[in-house]
Amino acid sequence: MRAFADLYAALDETTKTNEKIAAMSKYFSTAPPEDIAWAVHFLIGRRPKRLIETRKLVGWAIEEAGIPNWLFGESYQAVGDLAETMALLLPSAQASSDLPLHYWVEERLLPLRAWDDAARRNSLIDAWRQMSEGQRFAWNKLITGEFRVGVSQNLVVRALAEVSGVSTAVLAHRLMGDWEPTADFATQILAKETADADVSRPYPFCLAYPLDGSVEELGAVGEWQIEWKWDGIRSQLIRRGWRTFLWSHGEELITERFPELEAVGGLLPEGTLLDGEVLPWKDGAPLPFTQMQRRIGRKELGGKILAEVPVVLLAFDLLEWNGEDVRERPLEWRRQKLEEIVAGTASDGHLVLSPVLDGTSWEELKSTREQARARGVEGFMLKRRGSPYRVGRKRGDWWKWKINPYSVDAVLMYAQPGSGRRASLFTDYTFGVWNGDVLVPFAKAYSGLTDDEIRQVDAFVRNNTIEKFGPVRHVKPELVFELAFEAIQRSSRHRSGIAVRFPRMARWRTDKKPEDADSLDTIRALLPKE
Repeated sequence: MRAFADLYAALDETTKTNEKIAAMSKYFSTAPPEDIAWAVHFLIGRRPKRLIETRKLVGWAIEEAGIPNWLFGESYQAVGDLAETMALLLPSAQASSDLPLHYWVEERLLPLRAWDDAARRNSLIDAWRQMSEGQRFAWNKLITGEFRVGVSQNLVVRALAEVSGVSTAVLAHRLMGDWEPTADFATQILAKETADADVSRPYPFCLAYPLDGSVEELGAVGEWQIEWKWDGIRSQLIRRGWRTFLWSHGEELITERFPELEAVGGLLPEGTLLDGEVLPWKDGAPLPFTQMQRRIGRKELGGKILAEVPVVLLAFDLLEWNGEDVRERPLEWRRQKLEEIVAGTASDGHLVLSPVLDGTSWEELKSTREQARARGVEGFMLKRRGSPYRVGRKRGDWWKWKINPYSVDAVLMYAQPGSGRRASLFTDYTFGVWNGDVLVPFAKAYSGLTDDEIRQVDAFVRNNTIEKFGPVRHVKPELVFELAFEAIQRSSRHRSGIAVRFPRMARWRTDKKPEDADSLDTIRALLPKE
C-alpha cells in the first residue's frame, strides 16, 4: 500500500505529463503483477460500486476523530474533498502499512459489501489505524469511489508501453472490454506477445478533433469523405465466436439494452466488427436523443417502448472483416467492404449505412451544413480518404465540423463551491432568465471561465450574497453571461419548463446589464417544432 499511496501522491502533486508518466513507469517497474492490475484498474477510471453509505462512513470517521459533526461539516466545506477531509481529521498516524495493494482491495475493500455495519466499521477503523496519513488518503479515495488523480487512460498506456516495450496501440486494445484485475491479466498486458482469448474485446475508438481553423485549410474537398455527425451512442457491434457483443464508447457492454441490434449481430458474417452510432430512428430519420433516454432509463424493455423508440446502428466504419483486423487499411477500402456488408444484411432496417455527402466545394458544403439542426444532426464529420483507423484522438485525419451552438444571455443567480482544487472558490453557477419581471433558474454551468475570471466572480459572490442555503449562495442579480449549449427540449422537471444539453459559459457579458438578459419566451422560440 505504501508504493501505491506514494504513486497517488506523486500524480496528485504534478500537472506535468512527463512527470506523471515517469511516476507510473516507476511503479509498474517494481510492483507485483496483482498490484499492477489493480492500479491500472483504478487509474483508468474503473471502480467498484459504492460499498458504504456516505452518511455511515462520515459518522465512523467523526467517531474515530472525536470531533463534533459541525466541525467535520466546516472542514469538508473548506477542503471540498471527502476522502481528504477524513484523512486530515483522523488522529495522527502511528503506523504505516507494508501490506500490498491487492491485499487491501481483495481482503478489506471488496468484502465490505457483504459485511454488516458493525464489521464494516471495525474493519475501516482498524485500516485507518494501520496506515500513514498518505495511505489513508489513497485508501479513502478507493472507499468513496472518488479515485480521480488527473491521468487519462492514454497516459497509463504510455507508461505501460515504456515499461513493457509493447506498442501503445496494442496496449490500448488489451485494456478495452471487460477484464478482471488479476496477476495473470497484468502479465498478459505487459507480455511482448499474447493470444487474445476474449472474443468480446472491442478496439479503442478513433476520435475526431474539433475543426479549429478555416475548413479551406484542409485542402481540396475531394481529399475528404464527408458524413453527417450524428448525436447518439458511439458503439462497436462485434460478431465473433458466433456470439454478438455491443460495446459503447464508455466501454460498457450494452447488448441486452438493444435487442434489435443483438439480432442484427446474428446476421453479420463471422469475424465482423462495425463502428457506428446507436440512434433512435423512425421513418428514415433520427428521433431526438431524449427519446433514447426514455429507453436507457428503463430496467425492462416492453413491447410498447420498443415500438415507440426503435433504434438502428448507423454504421460508418469497418474494423474487422473475416476475423482480420483491417484498421490499417485505407478508409476507401473499409468503406467499400462496409457497403457490401450492410447491403447483404437483411436487418429489417436496423442496420443503416451512414451516407456520404457529395460536395464540389467547401462553399457548397457550408450551405449544406446549415441544414444540420433541421436534420437532427450536429454538423459534419470530415475523414481523410486513405487514412487508417487510428487509436484515440489524433490530429489530421478525422475532424468534426460542428454547427454553432445555441446561445442565450442569462443572469447569475446562485453559486456554490467547486471540488478538489477549486473547493475554496465559488465556481459552480446557476443562471436565470426573465419570465416577466421575475428571474427563473434556467441552467447550471461550471466551465468556460479563465482562472482570473473565476477569482473575480468568487469575490463578487462573497460580497453580494443575499441568502445562504448550506454551501449555496443566492447573489444579487447583476452579472450577465452568455451560455452556449448543444440542444434544447421541454422538461417538466425544471422550473423553467426547459432543459438544455452541455451548457457552459461562452463569455462574461460585462457590456450588458441584467435587464438585457434573454427572456423565457425568447428561449422557448428555440425549441424544435413539434
